[in-house]
Amino acid sequence: MKDLQPINFPGLDPRRPLVIAGPCSAETEEQVIETARELAAEGVRIFRAGLWKPRTKPGGFEGVGAEGVAWLRRVKRETGMYTATEVATRKHVMAALEGGIDMIWIGARTTANPFAMQEIADALRGHDIPVLVKNPVSPDLELWIGGVERIYNAGIRRLGVIHRGFTSIDKSLYRNHPMWSVSYTHLRAHETKANLVCRLLLEKKKDTTFTAVSYTRRNYT
Repeated sequence: MKDLQPINFPGLDPRRPLVIAGPCSAETEEQVIETARELAAEGVRIFRAGLWKPRTKPGGFEGVGAEGVAWLRRVKRETGMYTATEVATRKHVMAALEGGIDMIWIGARTTANPFAMQEIADALRGHDIPVLVKNPVSPDLELWIGGVERIYNAGIRRLGVIHRGFTSIDKSLYRNHPMWSVSYTHLRAHETKANLVCRLLLEKKKDTTFTAVSYTRRNYT
């Protein structure tokens, strides 16, 4: 994977950290637009919101789905921000591409499923869109590399990896334990020269509380 390209967009300074921020889950159009406007006012240029949310058990809120694509189009139209969302199936990918979403990421649970990763890769073939791949929930680094390779083999060259930590049964400060040294060293050993991304959890309180997720880019060779 020696021909990967930097993840950047027109109008963004490639010398500056790439910050992606927004609500973990898009719940209402009002929430999405209000959050986007506030982030845009702070200089954030890429807005993220989860439209499809995988849950551990049935019955939970699994996202607004394709309805939210129109909300992200409105964000782009009214704020000029680029938009990003998570995908887990071919249907999600097609809805995102048809809706003009600028970047997609693949979640930890999806990365752990080679069949799902291949389905997403097949849907992406022939398209040019930045893709971020989170590490799987368990510390299976080969599975992570394999998922990245599937997306790469589909022709995606603006490709990045997100270290979001690994799930553990131990109670600690983090829900998912970060293992930066292990992840970085392993990716280097495999010459996976993708854009390495860190994940920060932020909580904002106003009239309501929501979780925002921010990513900053760190290129390495």
